[in-house]
Parts: sequence; C-alpha cells; structure tokens
Amino acid sequence: MKTVKLYTDGACSGNPGVGGWGAILIYNDNIKEFSGGNPQTTNNRMELIAVIEGLKKLKAICNVEIYSDSAYVVNAINKDWIKNWEKNGWKNSNKENVANKDLWEELLNLIKKYPSTFIKVKGHSDNKYNNRCDELAVSEVNKLKN
Repeated sequence: MKTVKLYTDGACSGNPGVGGWGAILIYNDNIKEFSGGNPQTTNNRMELIAVIEGLKKLKAICNVEIYSDSAYVVNAINKDWIKNWEKNGWKNSNKENVANKDLWEELLNLIKKYPSTFIKVKGHSDNKYNNRCDELAVSEVNKLKN
C-alpha cells in the first residue's frame, strides 16, 4: 500500500478567536495544499481540523504519515490519551468532559480508514512543510480578520 505524507498546522488570533488551518499532502512529486478558517474557534480545534481535512482529501486507501507541531494532537494518539478518553466515556483524567470530542470522534473514524502514524515536528523551525502549513493557516486568519 502506498504511503502519503500529510503536514498540518493550525493558528488562532486570540484563543478563542479567529482561526485558520493549513494542510499539505505529498505523494512522490505531487504536492497539494489546502486551507480554511473559522471566525470563532480555538487553536486546538484548528490543529485537529487541519488533520481531519487533510485526511478527507485522500482519494484512495493508503498509509498516512501525519506531521504536526501540535503536542495536543500527536500525544493524544501516540500516548493513548484518546483510547483512555473513549474508555472513560469521553472524560479526561480530571473526570471532566474531553474538549473537542466531536473532532476526536471524526479523526478516529478517519484513521480507521487510513492507517496513520503521527509524528511530532518542531514548530516554527526548519521544517519547510510545517512552515508552509503555518503560512496557510495564518493567511486564513488574516483573510477572516479583514
């Protein structure tokens, strides 16, 4: 099965505030960019939506390497937080409702369809695709602000 790379980032001006997200899909020499925004959201929602929207753009079943600078997104998957939340009726370790449950459930459904590996990258550093996703997300924020 082929492997596609998905780079993602979210941005928010104020938290909550005006938000944007960016995603880049890469397969061989094919690179596609996507972005969007929301006039009232949070940074964590934008980070999750970037991953979700990127996965929704896939046209065939494939393995996906997801690169994100969001510890929230990557750790929830890699450290099994999401499995614990599900097992505990969508309650976190403080017995409070898990934030963004709607998006986590949507993401879970997508990664069941597209086997995914989540990889943490350092934000605002030397990763050109993460930096480009940040530019896309910030551009969406600026469009909504103007």
